[in-house]
Amino acid sequence: MNAPAAKVLLVDDDEMIRVHLAQLLAAAAYTVTTAPDAESALTSMQRDFVPIVILDINMPGMDGLALCRAIRSQTYSGYVYIILHTSKDFEHDILTGLDAGADDYVSKLTPKSQLIGRLRTARRILQLEQSLKVSLGDRERMAMTDVLTGAFNRRYLLQQLSHQLAHAHRSRGDLSVLVLDLDHFSHINDRLGHAAGDAALVEMVARIQGVLRRDSDWCARLGGDEFVAVLPQTDINGAAVMSGKLLSAIGDVPIRVAATTVHMTVSIGASALSAIDGADPAVVETLLHLADQSLYKSKRAGRNQATMHGSAGWGYRSQPAGLRA
Repeated sequence: MNAPAAKVLLVDDDEMIRVHLAQLLAAAAYTVTTAPDAESALTSMQRDFVPIVILDINMPGMDGLALCRAIRSQTYSGYVYIILHTSKDFEHDILTGLDAGADDYVSKLTPKSQLIGRLRTARRILQLEQSLKVSLGDRERMAMTDVLTGAFNRRYLLQQLSHQLAHAHRSRGDLSVLVLDLDHFSHINDRLGHAAGDAALVEMVARIQGVLRRDSDWCARLGGDEFVAVLPQTDINGAAVMSGKLLSAIGDVPIRVAATTVHMTVSIGASALSAIDGADPAVVETLLHLADQSLYKSKRAGRNQATMHGSAGWGYRSQPAGLRA
């Protein structure tokens, strides 16, 4: 049973009833908060969310029906299960309470054991709601995540990169992308098998993510053994620095796959938003295309290095880590 569902807010203007019910619920292992009126209850809910609310209808100022409507008009972190606990138990009163947004209606003349039973029902419903939220969250993650490596997938890359580029345009900022390709990946598959190739890709993503320390940086699998690192608020010089770190992180330490040691290296191509005409209607495709061109220049130059494409065009200079800029 989820702990938050064991929290109850009890709202009643009668202090004796509040104290008695609070003791009863505490004995049944509920954590109880009380409020003497509707206004205090709303303030309490904003300060500390409670998923179950038991309230009276007849209260001074805002009555229980108005409180029901007020709760339903607010947005909370989870569903609020509302039980009306009142001496007004005619059919008209019950229907009016349910129409106001209550989930259940318990007469004050009903044995308290029934109230505890209704609370167990409330907790089961809240558990179901929580399970559905978790399930939907898992499906959303699966829809945007590469199953093998845990990186974001191509669909997420194109959608999210488009949003972040639009934000960079509005804020007059920059954004860089790095396209990384595992060198001689087919040799790993041919020599050690596809399971070893999969392990190499998983390790490659782990090392990429270990270098991308900022919360805003992320990587996605473009396809096969090609990955993209997205660096918001980063110009081409920052992309060059990050490329050097990635080359070292992936190439300096061999990995163990299929009971043997494999030395992995990557080739990298980079491009930045500042190199693209702001009027370009296909800015995502252009940015990736320029980075891809840079990648193949790294491949042709001997692999295990990075090539930058910036607003100043093509240029080269030697770097100890194999970085080309």
